[in-house]
Amino acid sequence: MAEASWSNSPPSAKHHQGEASGKEPLVVDDDIPVPEQKQDYTVPLMVDIHLTKEKLDVVCTSNPDKADKRIHEIRRRLGGMLSRSIGVDVEYTREDEPLQKAAILQLCVEDLVLVYHITAATKWPKELRPLLQEKKLYTFVGFSIGGDKEKLKFSGLEINPDKYINMQRKWRVPNNGKKWQALAEFAASLIHPSYKEMKKKINKELDHKLWGDSPLPNNLIEYAAKDACVTYEARKKIEIVKEGLEYCQEAEDHWDDPYYWGY
Repeated sequence: MAEASWSNSPPSAKHHQGEASGKEPLVVDDDIPVPEQKQDYTVPLMVDIHLTKEKLDVVCTSNPDKADKRIHEIRRRLGGMLSRSIGVDVEYTREDEPLQKAAILQLCVEDLVLVYHITAATKWPKELRPLLQEKKLYTFVGFSIGGDKEKLKFSGLEINPDKYINMQRKWRVPNNGKKWQALAEFAASLIHPSYKEMKKKINKELDHKLWGDSPLPNNLIEYAAKDACVTYEARKKIEIVKEGLEYCQEAEDHWDDPYYWGY
């Protein structure tokens, strides 16, 4: 995603030689193989988060079956929740490509993360589009999502716009003074101070040109997973605080009512 505080342009990545450079979709439907140079791979990775013993269970893959398995796990996890939010992030192909597209799509629910490598894939996961177009069950949460929406469309994907919210417009870092807040300062203020350094663990100029390469190196998988995790965690914390304040006000309104308290 593009963030004004640490980059003047969206994150980008390098296509493989022979990969589609026109307006053709990078992956196709109906199990028809794409003739361009691709790579079927899967990298499972456990990623540490904000200086605790917690870890993200990450699957980075271009394989549709592996992606479908993780999507099924995400759906199953969401089934037991009252608030069914999915953290989303998108990384882009190189900005000097003829048409910059989505290279990576990241989805996060609690500790489960899918890093789906679009530019390395030959087939869409069967469960991906139905998940992204879900009309009632889920809310997708991203950060600075305008560019992400555009690049996903160029790659043949779209998240239901009625269920896709921008966390950058839902909460402000206190006393920040900036119109556009960076994800790192947003996360450091709302989730954990260690996130202030989250964007400094990769080379801005070089690593952001590698999102189209496969397989992704572990440091980029970790970076991508944390971006999606941050939006998920931010949404969860804001919802908890909002709900707590609403219950608090309701309790104040009924403080002297014994029937409200059940005695």
